[in-house]
Amino acid sequence: MIVPDLLARRATEEPGRVALEVAGAGTLTFADWQARAEALARGLVRRGVRRGDRVGLLFGADHWLDFAVAYCATQLAGGVAVPISDRLAPAEVAYMLEHCSATGVLHAASATPPGGDHWSAVPAEVEPGSQDPEPPGPADLAQILYTSGTTGRPKAVAATHANLTYGSAPRANRRRFGHSDLLLHAFPIGTNAGQVMLLNALDARPTVLTLARFTPGRFARLIESRRVGTVFLVPAMALELLNAGLHERHDFSGVVLLGSAASALPAALCARLAEAFPKATVTNYYTSTEAAPAQTVMIYNPERPAALGRPALGSGLRITGPDGEPRATGETGEIWLRSPAAARSYYRDRQSSAQTFRDGWVRMGDLGYLDEDGYLYLVDRESDVVKSGAYKVSTVQVEGALHEHPEVAEAAVTGVPHPVLGTVLAAAVVPRTRAPQVTELRAFLMTRLASYELPQRVVFVDRLPRNHSGKVVKSGLRDLIEQADQVMETGPAGPMEIARKEGER
Repeated sequence: MIVPDLLARRATEEPGRVALEVAGAGTLTFADWQARAEALARGLVRRGVRRGDRVGLLFGADHWLDFAVAYCATQLAGGVAVPISDRLAPAEVAYMLEHCSATGVLHAASATPPGGDHWSAVPAEVEPGSQDPEPPGPADLAQILYTSGTTGRPKAVAATHANLTYGSAPRANRRRFGHSDLLLHAFPIGTNAGQVMLLNALDARPTVLTLARFTPGRFARLIESRRVGTVFLVPAMALELLNAGLHERHDFSGVVLLGSAASALPAALCARLAEAFPKATVTNYYTSTEAAPAQTVMIYNPERPAALGRPALGSGLRITGPDGEPRATGETGEIWLRSPAAARSYYRDRQSSAQTFRDGWVRMGDLGYLDEDGYLYLVDRESDVVKSGAYKVSTVQVEGALHEHPEVAEAAVTGVPHPVLGTVLAAAVVPRTRAPQVTELRAFLMTRLASYELPQRVVFVDRLPRNHSGKVVKSGLRDLIEQADQVMETGPAGPMEIARKEGER
């Protein structure tokens, strides 16, 4: 099966049903989606697109409907869709298009692709008699998706049609999220989370509703006014929603499933979401662009607030040492997921593919451990672990402790240079209503962390540096901390530097 088969099936079974809606900007039925995609596919063939050609899709969140048409049209023409958000810097867009050797770019009128006359928009309507496209097969590439690049240059992750259509429901009564008429999200185009939502529009029961731009107030009003049954967000969005107190002013009782993706939910945030959405099952999904559709799923459990769950049906999970040997229960090691579908790969990067993809298993780049019941716990990104003196410290654990403080709205932790220890921990904190006193914060953390885990520098800021998918950019975090004015204070456990960026309080 190929992705356009999902669209053809829905267009036949439910032609008038709304598949996608952009709040305040329009809707797209399955019949219209199919007709427009077929017309555009013929136009692409007329423009010279052939089987296996890469086609850049440069769209913003306000053009989700046009993006959806362009995505399926590219695949109907036999091409490989390369989704790219128009919120990225022009240099990033140029790199992605050059790296994958894109034949051309489909884009919204408001977007300006780099490369001069080589890049052009393809019309949605074509002249009669255009050549019919040659459809791809299940083993052909369907999309190339670039990672967020939080730890380096974005990597191009290639997925086949068989990978993307894995688990599709052949019968209407088996479709995902059958308890809801509407599924709301605000994920950007060009992210793995956004692509999952697009595939949900093709194969899940609810109409997929999204916003042109995420704002907590508008998101909350949509949940209430439309009686949304299923909501997906990332932790950064959840924090904005809760910190604004919108759950106290809006009725969220219609939500029966609240899913979080893209990064792990801190335990304290899980508890707050469960309280704010009283009738919802709060679920954390752990995967990556490389590993999908493999994932672990965790329904929030107060007895295991920090767990990331167990593998979903068909997925595999293991913890290993650097040489691949299995680690014992409770012992920290590298996290690997096994894909139940045709595995993905890095496009044009055999060396990185060999390190990450092995016999159906995908190295996540994270450290974690399993408890006695097989539940996964995340320790940290391998690249984010801070070696301070003789100790290795998990930034995730320190961030989790900071999030438990009642006056901490958001927090992120990284390592900064130190003349004696080599590296020490530093934290950037977004306060809720007031910045806690140093002694108060230290006393709070000392009840939850070891002395070597205490941040020796804290910066109070209005916001954390995030990329377009909502993930904290650690390099930007280090720059922010290094640029901050520093005030030294000494406490019983050693020095803690408190920095307040002028103009950000």
